[in-house]
Amino acid sequence: MKVLFIGGTGNISTSVSKLCVERGIDLYLLNRGKRGVKIRGAKTITSDISNPKKLASDLGKHRWDAVVDWIAFTEGDIERDLGLFREKTGQFVFISSASVYQKPPTFPIITESTPLYNPYWEYSRNKIACEERLNRAYRDDGFPITIVRPSFTYDTVVPLAIGGWSEYTAVDRMKRGEKVIVHGDGTSLWTITHAADFAKGFVGLLGNTRAIGHPFTITS
Repeated sequence: MKVLFIGGTGNISTSVSKLCVERGIDLYLLNRGKRGVKIRGAKTITSDISNPKKLASDLGKHRWDAVVDWIAFTEGDIERDLGLFREKTGQFVFISSASVYQKPPTFPIITESTPLYNPYWEYSRNKIACEERLNRAYRDDGFPITIVRPSFTYDTVVPLAIGGWSEYTAVDRMKRGEKVIVHGDGTSLWTITHAADFAKGFVGLLGNTRAIGHPFTITS
C-alpha cells in the first residue's frame, strides 16, 4: 500500500509514521525538510504545501492508496487538497479534532454521532468547516474521505502539556512535587491518549474501503 502523509513528523504523526513503516506500508512524507525528525524507511518529498503549483509539479505522476493531511486547519486548506488530490488517491484522511464536539455537551458520553458545535474556540470551528466541506465533496463528487478526530494525544514531543504546546507539562510538575492542574472543577470526564496507542487505531483505517465516508474518534 502506497501512502502519502502531508506532515508526518509531528507530535501525533511521528508514531503513526513509524508504525506504517513497521507494517510494510510504502510511506511518503511531504514536508519542507525543516524538522529534525527522521523516519527510517519512509521516503521524503521536500516541497511546500502552501505553494500548490510547485507542489503539483513535485508530486508528478504519483498516485496513492491513501493521502493523510495532518496539517489542514481551514476550509481553504481543504480546497487546496481537493484540487491536488482528486485524481491521485483512493482515500483522503482528514485529521480533525475531538474538540469539534458539542460544547457544552447535552449528553456526557461523546460518540461520532455527537453534534459538532463549539462556539468557544476558533480552531474547532475551522475544523468543523473543513469537515463540512469534505462531506460535500463526498456527497456531490464521491471524493473518498475518512475523518479522524483525535482527543488529547501526547508523546515525547509534547509530554502532556498544560495550556499550550511550549508551556510547562504535567510530568514536569509531578517531578517537582507541584500540584497537578486539572481542567474544570475536577469532576469533568476526559481522556488522554499516547500517540503510539493512537497509531494502532489509525493505521487500520488506511486503505480500508469500509472507512470511506465515516468519521472516527480515536482515544484510549
